[in-house]
Amino acid sequence: MLTRPSSSIQQSPRIMHDLTGKVVLITGLGQSQGDGWGIGAATAVLLARQGAIIFGGNRTVASTLWTQDTIRSEGGSCDIVACDVTDSTSVKALVDACMQKHGKIDILVNNVGKSEPGCPAAMSEDVWDSQMDINLKSVYLLCHHVLPIMESQGSGAVASISSIAGLRYIGKPQVAYSATKAAVMQFMKATAIIYAPNGVRLNTVVPGLMETPYTQALSTKYGGAGADQESYLRKRDAQVPMGKMGDAWDVANTVLFLVSDEARYITGQKIVVDGGITSSTGRV
Repeated sequence: MLTRPSSSIQQSPRIMHDLTGKVVLITGLGQSQGDGWGIGAATAVLLARQGAIIFGGNRTVASTLWTQDTIRSEGGSCDIVACDVTDSTSVKALVDACMQKHGKIDILVNNVGKSEPGCPAAMSEDVWDSQMDINLKSVYLLCHHVLPIMESQGSGAVASISSIAGLRYIGKPQVAYSATKAAVMQFMKATAIIYAPNGVRLNTVVPGLMETPYTQALSTKYGGAGADQESYLRKRDAQVPMGKMGDAWDVANTVLFLVSDEARYITGQKIVVDGGITSSTGRV
């Protein structure tokens, strides 16, 4: 049974977004030193700074060492397990390892994603299938294995990272990515209603154009081998009504809010973090 939110004014001061003792299972937190911050790495570090215990799953452990070292150097707790988020056996092993060490999962952050160019006529079936697996099936698999645990606990919060590509066309052909990111939002909304009576909340963060290490790789993927990276980045800045791309910390701060007790009455929702793009018909 859900505990009815108190309508009384809290009499004692408290720390906003306090996650002390909360166990966070997060995917896709690889990070290279000096290359800027990725969304998963920034989110893991930020949640740890709020007192959370981080348990991460990533394709390779080696790429997460900077994230892990950063958290541990600040006095936080972070363990990493190699995980293929498109494989149910691998995901179950990740969840089991977290439960074996900590005995609970309070927060799940689904952060893995990848964009491949192509329209339906040009995109191969293999690329389509791989996009479905990494962007959408990964969210299903993590929820498939984690939600029963949260249900038995009577509490839990899930945040999945989508994209404004699931809301509108953003200037490049990426039909599979767009389809999967739209599906993530609806998956989270529908599942939130199913689990609402069990004290489990599910919400989605919808980033716009963000400058991360991955963004730099997109200049070649979408602009061709001879693409000018700096021009590509400035073009993205110009698309944003606020005049510049956001960064990983803008997304991480939104995740923090949604998984914290300050968002205890929010479920089945999405928060768009895009500098105004989806509210605009284009800058003139």
